[in-house]
Amino acid sequence: MLTVTTANVNGLRAAAGKGYTDWLAGSDADVVCLQEVRAEEDQLPESVRRPDGRHAVWAPASAKGRAGVAILTRRAPEAVRVGFDAGEFAAAGRYLEVDLPGVTVASLYLPSGEVGTERQAEKERFMAAFLPYLIGLRTRAAAAGREVVVCGDWNIAHREADLKNWRANRTKAGFLPEERAWLDRVLDPAEGGYADVVRRLHPDQDGPYSWWSYRGRAFDNDTGWRIDYQMATPGLAARCVKAWVERAETHTARWSDHAPVTAAYDL
Repeated sequence: MLTVTTANVNGLRAAAGKGYTDWLAGSDADVVCLQEVRAEEDQLPESVRRPDGRHAVWAPASAKGRAGVAILTRRAPEAVRVGFDAGEFAAAGRYLEVDLPGVTVASLYLPSGEVGTERQAEKERFMAAFLPYLIGLRTRAAAAGREVVVCGDWNIAHREADLKNWRANRTKAGFLPEERAWLDRVLDPAEGGYADVVRRLHPDQDGPYSWWSYRGRAFDNDTGWRIDYQMATPGLAARCVKAWVERAETHTARWSDHAPVTAAYDL
């Protein structure tokens, strides 16, 4: 089995003081993909920077205190690649991938966007550059007899079932028609060719949500968004036997506004 977890930590230094370290110590995941680390490696405590029993690869953003992704593996990676084929985002701390035996695992932090601002324009530029890279990654992996899973905070709720209050958010970043159409392309067998492993195993369920606002009682009422995904090539997706959201038991037990999303693959 290969167990993979993805988690947006919403600032790793803060998360480490709220329970992340204990969660990681108790996790059975072989690979943990982190997003929104928001710290340089040397700013992290030793126990966080080099957790026991895991190899850590960090890709901070050139803009201090923003973004940042990481991948923790129990087995040393065979290769590491930071960024993808887009100069604007090469040092943005938004993409990192590692090669393990037979599988490439990536950690993605797609821009969140904000309608009518440069942040949304940045998100659109990222998506336009990233889809061709995803297609190329899948093609290269297939030629080498490898599978791929791209884990992370994609910052788009794909379907109405992925967002509790979808009617009120139809004009908001994260649920715009053009964003959802882009995910359609990622998942189209004739184009992107990836599969949403959680939705594949839970086709008729609302959610399971992975992000809840800290405002009001969103978490207690399960008024959430499903924006954290594991998108896998078809061969790997077919081997996913279990996928779930590690939702905290209570609001106060949360160490991030996101919850880890975990999948187990029978290799």
